[in-house]
Amino acid sequence: MQKLTILGSTGSIGVNTLDVIRRHPQRYRVIALCAHSQIDRLFDQCLEFQPRFAVIRDAQLASELSQRLRAASCPTIVQFGPEALVQMAELPEVDSVMAAIVGAAGLPPTLAAAVAGKRVLLANKEALVMAGPVFIRAVRESGATLLPIDSEHNAIFQSLPRDYSGDLLKSGVHSLLLTASGGPFRNTLITDLENVTPEEACAHPNWIMGRKISVDSATMMNKGLEMIEAHWLFNVPAERIEIVIHPQSVIHSLVQYVDGSVIAELGNPDMRTPIAHALAYPERITAGVEPLDLFEIASLHFERPDFERFPCLALAYRALREGDSAPASLNAANEVAVQSFLDGKIGFTEIPRIIATVMDQCPVSVLATLADVLAADSAARLIAERAVGELGRS
Repeated sequence: MQKLTILGSTGSIGVNTLDVIRRHPQRYRVIALCAHSQIDRLFDQCLEFQPRFAVIRDAQLASELSQRLRAASCPTIVQFGPEALVQMAELPEVDSVMAAIVGAAGLPPTLAAAVAGKRVLLANKEALVMAGPVFIRAVRESGATLLPIDSEHNAIFQSLPRDYSGDLLKSGVHSLLLTASGGPFRNTLITDLENVTPEEACAHPNWIMGRKISVDSATMMNKGLEMIEAHWLFNVPAERIEIVIHPQSVIHSLVQYVDGSVIAELGNPDMRTPIAHALAYPERITAGVEPLDLFEIASLHFERPDFERFPCLALAYRALREGDSAPASLNAANEVAVQSFLDGKIGFTEIPRIIATVMDQCPVSVLATLADVLAADSAARLIAERAVGELGRS
C-alpha cells in the first residue's frame, strides 16, 4: 500500500488525486492532507480519508478545524503553518508526496520531499521554475523519484523512451512539443485585450482551474513556465522545446525523434489521467476518465503562437536563456502581476509589462541554495510591487 501526503488537497489537483485514490482504497493510504484555507472542504476530506495529520494556514483555522473534527470523532491531528507543510513532506512513513500547492509557497515542502528521497508527484511548477538547479540536485543526491503531473509533461514522459536518461543524442530525441489550448483570447483582437476583465480571463475553454493558473493560461505564461519546467525535467535546451497551440486539448504533448517519428499522448482533458499514471507508475489503473472518442473529435487543429499576442511566452524564453535566478524573478513578477490584475489594480496587458520591468531591473545571480532562491524571489517581488504602485499612480 502506497502512503501519501497531499500538499494542496483542496485545490483542483488535490481533489482529483483524492478521486483517483477513492477508486483504489486497497492501493493507497492518505497520511496527511494539507490545505491553505478551505476549511469546509478539508474537514470533509478528513472525515472521508481519516489521515493522521491535517495542515491548514494559521492557528485560528487549525483550532476551528480541530474542534470540528473532535466533535465528529475524527482522530486526525491538526497542525498549521509553513513548517508543518515541510514536516508532512518529510514524514518517514510517507512514500509519495503529491506536490500541488500553487505558487512559491509550495517550493519549501516540495524541495523537502525531494531531499527526503520521496516519490515526488510534481504538480507545483515553481519548484523547477524558481529553483531548477537546486531542486534537480536534491533529486539526484537523495535518489528521489520525480514524476510529472502537468498533463503536458506527463504526456512527454509517456512518449519518451522508458530508459531516457536526459541524453538527447543517445535517446534519438530531436525536440519536445508542448501543446497549449491558446486560452480564452486566442482569437480576440489584440487591441481588445486592454479591456479584459478577471472573469473573462478565468473562463478557460477546456479546463477547470484556479484563478491564478487560469490567468496564466490566458497570457500563456503557464506555457512559458512549463517550457522552463520541461528544460529541467528532461534536460532539453530552450531551442529544442516548441510551443504548439492546439485548441482541442486532446493531444497533451509530443516528442519528435531524429528519424522523423513523432509520438504523442492523447486523451480527454481530465487531470485524473496524469494523476493516475503517476500514482501507479509503471502500472496502469482506472482513473474514472471516459475513453477518447476520435470520431466525435473528427479533426485536430494546430497553429504557431503569436508572440505579439502572448508576450509572456517571449519573456519565459528570455528567462531560461539568461538562466540562474532569471526564471525565479520571472515567476515572482508574474505572481505579483497576476494577483494585482485579479485585484483590479492593473489591466490585463500590464501583466507582461510588469514582468519585463522586473527582469530588466533584477540582476541575475547564481542559485546554490534555497536561501538564494528565496532571496531572488523576494527581490523580484519588491520591484514588481513598486511597478504596480507606479502604474496605479499614473
